[in-house]
Amino acid sequence: MKVEKTAIEGLFHITLDVFPDNRGDFREAWQAEKMEAAGLPHFEPVQFNVSRSKHGVIRGIHAEPWEKCVHIADGTVFVAIVELRENENFGKVVTFELDDTQAIFLPSGVGNSFQVLSEQAVYCYVVNAHWSPEAQYAFVRYDDPTLNIQWPIQGEAQIVSDKDRAHATLKEVFSGQFH
Repeated sequence: MKVEKTAIEGLFHITLDVFPDNRGDFREAWQAEKMEAAGLPHFEPVQFNVSRSKHGVIRGIHAEPWEKCVHIADGTVFVAIVELRENENFGKVVTFELDDTQAIFLPSGVGNSFQVLSEQAVYCYVVNAHWSPEAQYAFVRYDDPTLNIQWPIQGEAQIVSDKDRAHATLKEVFSGQFH
């Protein structure tokens, strides 16, 4: 396993050890002792979520108030992570292309989003707090011009929910961060 720090504090890109044989393969998407030994923070998941999406789907940008470890169980996605915490990197975007050999660990308050590049993708993630309708967190438009995320699939091939299309821009959500 290889763990890499990124330009966003607390965001890690993880290349998993994959063990293939004549039946297929095996990987540990989360193993606390190994992850912590590699530099990730202590993390106690309480909820496991699975999102199956088809080609071109964009989900996010959501900055949840919990830590998250994401693993793509099947398919390939383009991931765009945005620093939305108040610090010198506010508004910074980091992107990855993830498949089933990788994972990412996200700290709370960081905006995350993805677009499906394969025919479909199964996006799995564990979080360290239960989802609640009362949870307070930020949502930012996936096509915010300030962020200028270069989604690989453009135009009519993008599939975005009405809810995600209705999110405010970075400047509208975080007006205090701009002068």
